[in-house]
Amino acid sequence: MTSTLSRAIAHYPNRFDPGVLSELPRHLQETIRRRHKALGPGYTLIYKEPVEFVSGHGAHLIDRDGNDYLDAYNNVPCVGHAHPHVAEAVSRQMAAVNTNTRYVQEALVDYAERLLATFPEELSKLSIACSGSEANDLAMRVARFHTGGEGIIVTRWAYHGITREVASFSPTLGAGSPLGPNVRLIDAPDPRLVAPGSTLDEHMRQQVRGAIADLERHGHRLAALITDCAYSSDGIFTDPPGYMQAMVEEVHAAGGVYIADEVQSGFARLGESMWGFSRHGVLPDIVTMGKPMGNGLPISGVVFRPEVCEEFGQNVRYFNTFGGSSIPVAAGAAVLDVFEKENVRQRVLESGNALRAGLREITKDSPYVAEVRGAGLFVGVEIVKDRETLEPDRALTEDVINDMRDRRILINGTGESANTLKIRPPLAFDSADVSRFLETFAEVAKNRL
Repeated sequence: MTSTLSRAIAHYPNRFDPGVLSELPRHLQETIRRRHKALGPGYTLIYKEPVEFVSGHGAHLIDRDGNDYLDAYNNVPCVGHAHPHVAEAVSRQMAAVNTNTRYVQEALVDYAERLLATFPEELSKLSIACSGSEANDLAMRVARFHTGGEGIIVTRWAYHGITREVASFSPTLGAGSPLGPNVRLIDAPDPRLVAPGSTLDEHMRQQVRGAIADLERHGHRLAALITDCAYSSDGIFTDPPGYMQAMVEEVHAAGGVYIADEVQSGFARLGESMWGFSRHGVLPDIVTMGKPMGNGLPISGVVFRPEVCEEFGQNVRYFNTFGGSSIPVAAGAAVLDVFEKENVRQRVLESGNALRAGLREITKDSPYVAEVRGAGLFVGVEIVKDRETLEPDRALTEDVINDMRDRRILINGTGESANTLKIRPPLAFDSADVSRFLETFAEVAKNRL
């Protein structure tokens, strides 16, 4: 198989090059050839040598030869791979019934009430879909209906989903997926971009204010600012908390709404609270959720302030065949059970603090590490050619990622230059996992950083 790398995936971090297929073990070669022949366009494998898994538990994945890999990348199995409580709840529901939201389901109402109880009381209406893309699509439909505007503001390398609508405001998808003429880009909240004498609050306020002015100049009234509260694709920027208030003030002054995309940053991922926006002391108008809700089952959600969605609900019918059906709801409820029984948020705080402290100690003298940043169990390690110039070093970043994979620890890259290590494990990541990760990273850093 010759290399088929195209501009569609040219920027994708740590991608597999099919041109080197013949160098892989025989069983992988055959499966990848069959995959290439059978699957549609756009699929991408990661790592120089892709890996196949057959089982998992907690923050661990097991390959077909029985090797244990530490998963420090996948946030979908939020409370851990194959968590027995979630598996049992889903199995029990599958053996009973699976109906949709056109029928009365007490379990659906119970779940909605429990999930909404984790939000500020002003956010009190829940719609359920199947994916983060669907959630963000619905959120933007409601925002447009409520405001009468079309303008959208996102950060420069944001990712919010893959539907045609959501792809139009997901710049990380690249040149093959053009942005809409109603979309304006602003900086991610990187404190290093702030001019001397200014503050991050003021910098972000001016970014939003300028985007609104440019939208209006081109005839687009503002509908929404949407941000991922960890800026996952921009390179992971979580601190300092508090700057969001200035941004939201500008959005509301222009008649728009603020959508907090919590698909990656929610469910206690950032440690201090259940939702990333809470760290900034702001109240979103709409919140979207996805991947972690069902620990691998396809369920996502949109939470609204009632006054934002009321008119939409009176005029537009919304139904999703699988969104809110019995089996995903059973998974979602089981995830909330685990959060309560295992004190997940405290584990995230403790493991995350230890992980970041260890990474900072290992890299403190490295000329190639610009920053270790993040919160909770969402960590970025920015790798550069020189600490002074901050010139990105994508090649070195991918060497580190693949060295870690060769030692059976899974991470990946992120950021516009794909030069930030993305460390985002299941929230089952415990102290033993932290120790294993840091010991292995220290070995790689000694050789590479």
